[in-house]
Amino acid sequence: MQTHLDAYCAHLRSERQVSDHTLLAYRRDLDKVVAFCEKERLAGWAALDIQQLRRLVARQHQQGQSSRSLARLLSAVRGLYRYLNREGICNHDPANGLSPPKGERRLPRTLDTDRTLQLLEGAVEDDFLAHRDQAMLELFYSSGLRLSELTSLNLEQLDLADGLVQVHGKGSKTRVLPVGRKAREALQQWLPLRALSNPADDAVFVSQQGRRLGPRAIQLRVKAAGERELGQNLHPHMLRHSFASHLLESSQDLRAVQEMLGHADIATTQIYTHLDFQHLATVYDSAHPRAKRSKDSDT
Repeated sequence: MQTHLDAYCAHLRSERQVSDHTLLAYRRDLDKVVAFCEKERLAGWAALDIQQLRRLVARQHQQGQSSRSLARLLSAVRGLYRYLNREGICNHDPANGLSPPKGERRLPRTLDTDRTLQLLEGAVEDDFLAHRDQAMLELFYSSGLRLSELTSLNLEQLDLADGLVQVHGKGSKTRVLPVGRKAREALQQWLPLRALSNPADDAVFVSQQGRRLGPRAIQLRVKAAGERELGQNLHPHMLRHSFASHLLESSQDLRAVQEMLGHADIATTQIYTHLDFQHLATVYDSAHPRAKRSKDSDT
């Protein structure tokens, strides 16, 4: 089983070109399946059936695994069996028809507009790190980039003259996004300083030694900015969530936000419609003719 799993992971890396983060998550989930099969004394992938996989999912749920984690595990199993069926190793998919236990869907954490401005509009020191970090924060919020998209960003993907950035998202899908004025200004301040570090490649964001910044380094810099400017924990995805929430609140165009975020399924984008429900309720109460009531209407 490990041999087939190794081959599948190599396929994901070379042919599907999934990110290291996604590959690690899939491998971790599928290792759980391997351990289960070994404990159940199953001979190989062809021996795993839907009843056994359902038992594994139930056991993981009892041990505290969230519905989201179990959905990812089932997705990993489906992907593996598509590969195994294509290679002639199996002719079934034990995850077909299985769904994870339903769980409460947590709303993503966001910054409100005032907190976002507080983060971005503070004084920026005139040095390498400050200008680089400001450009990263502005670009995260301006264009709603994923961490992996910003990490892999190269110079040729930026078009500051037209205010555009081309990113390569999940599944190697490419999309072109607008870059706001403040983000363009921050990048224009940063790029001359970047050149002084003798960059090793075309990475937009590099260390003082000229090496491309990795995901962990960027997370730490964003966290430091959150603690310094807001006194709270901050991570790159919170800026992406804030971008989506603020854009949807202003435009009410769910399809446009879906395109900008690179979501394959609009249901993923719809979660942002719940974030500003209180605001929408206030607008309704103040604007809808049948919502208005006089103060003594209940008497």
